[in-house]
Amino acid sequence: MRLLIVEDDDLVADAIVRALNTASFNTLRVASAEAAQAALAGEEFALAVIDIGLPGADGLSLVRRLRSAGKAMPTLVLTARCTLNDKVKALDLGADDFLSKPFEAAELAARCRALVRRAGGALNGVITLNRMTADLHGKRLLIDEAEVELTAREWLILECLVRRIGMIVSKDKLLQEVASPGDITSNAIEVHISRLRAKLGDAAIIRSLRGLGYRLEEANPA
Repeated sequence: MRLLIVEDDDLVADAIVRALNTASFNTLRVASAEAAQAALAGEEFALAVIDIGLPGADGLSLVRRLRSAGKAMPTLVLTARCTLNDKVKALDLGADDFLSKPFEAAELAARCRALVRRAGGALNGVITLNRMTADLHGKRLLIDEAEVELTAREWLILECLVRRIGMIVSKDKLLQEVASPGDITSNAIEVHISRLRAKLGDAAIIRSLRGLGYRLEEANPA
């Protein structure tokens, strides 16, 4: 599986390449946004790992260009900046995940595997998280292969979360996804989340992050 690494620091790039090659990925490393675009013009990649602090156009500009060009390839942004605003900006511009420097090689590899797996599931319309399976095309939720009945709004909330497994989804984002302006309140979102949690049981966790939103996670093993 071919990954594109966009990192101008040779030492950091070498560490990333070693970590991902050890995790059985095949990598191509380039040192600028311009070189990345040239590589992408001639080859398909399963994922791009992009440093923000690139010479010339920065990593966020590259992500924005890729999304503007219709590239659906998942992107993992590396950053030495760790403020909430920086992370929110990266996600809003189209990044799928971010990782703050310094990071552990095992976490980098795990995040890359998760993004590639999620992208594959989104393409075929079926996303599986342990015992839970969401059929995005058929609009069906299965837990242990048994179908769970959801209301229309519960499904829309679940779909929004399942497309962003492991990522924070704000309450405002959920409101945009499930309702017309003024249709329902943020308090109603909390009610729908509570009912959805009950239906998921211990198959998956919808975690509340105070002041930020919600995140769908795999349930802790017994």
